[in-house]
Amino acid sequence: MPKDYNSGKIFKYGFVIVAAMIAVVSIWITNHLVDELKEEERKKIENWAEAIKVLSTPAIEDDINPDLFNDYINLVVKILESNTTIPVILADEEQNVITSHNLKEPQNDPQFFERKIKSFEKKHSPIFIDLGEGISQYIYYDDSTVLKQLQWFPFIQLAVVFVLMLISFLALNSAKKAEQNKVWVGLSKETAHQLGTPISSLMAWIEYLKTKDMDIKLLDEMDKDVNRLKVIAERFSKIGSMPEPEPMNLRTEVDNAISYMGRRISSKVNIAIDFEDNNLIVWMNDSLFGWTIENLVKNAVDAMEGQGNIAIKVYSKGNKVIMDVSDTGKGIPKSMFEAVFHPGYTTKKRGWGLGLSLTKRIVESYHKGKIYVYKSEIGKGTTFRIELNKQ
Repeated sequence: MPKDYNSGKIFKYGFVIVAAMIAVVSIWITNHLVDELKEEERKKIENWAEAIKVLSTPAIEDDINPDLFNDYINLVVKILESNTTIPVILADEEQNVITSHNLKEPQNDPQFFERKIKSFEKKHSPIFIDLGEGISQYIYYDDSTVLKQLQWFPFIQLAVVFVLMLISFLALNSAKKAEQNKVWVGLSKETAHQLGTPISSLMAWIEYLKTKDMDIKLLDEMDKDVNRLKVIAERFSKIGSMPEPEPMNLRTEVDNAISYMGRRISSKVNIAIDFEDNNLIVWMNDSLFGWTIENLVKNAVDAMEGQGNIAIKVYSKGNKVIMDVSDTGKGIPKSMFEAVFHPGYTTKKRGWGLGLSLTKRIVESYHKGKIYVYKSEIGKGTTFRIELNKQ
């Protein structure tokens, strides 16, 4: 597998790992802050409980300085009034509500405090107040609004980080694809341009040789090869532009492509064509779509190492035409179903890994169809499926 394909996978995995690390660190820090804030609120409620206990005890002895007593009571009252954020319910042993703070009781809801007590008790164990003489009370409390917001903060933060990283990833991916397309189109156009001059020269030489005493069969074969070069140059010249598709007979185009490939592949490869209807008309560009068939057949021959069976089955399904190209090759792992269409992916020692990538571009960009690995089994073969629009 080429280095550029591996480097792309490493970049994607690295991107995911960095995002995961940010998420873990963010959650850990926030959870630490939440735990500390919970502990602080617990201490506040315990102080509040002590203040309740003080106010509920019998009157202080008469010999205590009245001024000190008043200051003491004022301090207790301030402690009670300082709680403006934590919902609190003070109840007796039978869970009868004595008082509540920072809670708004709705009208016509007698079960409101009962539900709140159960809810608070699930979150925090109640604080016990021993008033003596067998009298006891309990304080039930909930998290403050700030603490609740802080608990949701990591999820909001993760969502923001995820969106930013997704936008960055899509932007980088889009820029990379645009750059690849630019290089691909430039290379294709330049290849077509460079082929033009020698092809014209060869055509002129063939016409000249026809005027001489030469073997006409040999010249006909040379003429076929030159015409093939013209088709290849035409295909490369159309990459990057948007060629106009025309309604064409699919059987004719497939037969033409297979006829050309049949003379150039091993005699040990058998190609079977099965058309549901020989008059299926689809919108296509003949030279580019012929290139698609040739690439799929060549890919199948390579997968079978020059020996095996290729089956091409074509049929209608709704407003679509389905073409399945199956081989008896070595198969493709399911994890690689998408990767085989990536530029640079190849399992061969020689090759650029552009055949299937080009095929996907022709089918999806120029013919508005779809191509994908329909099924594959290691050691038994692979089926590629093409979906095209009917006329």
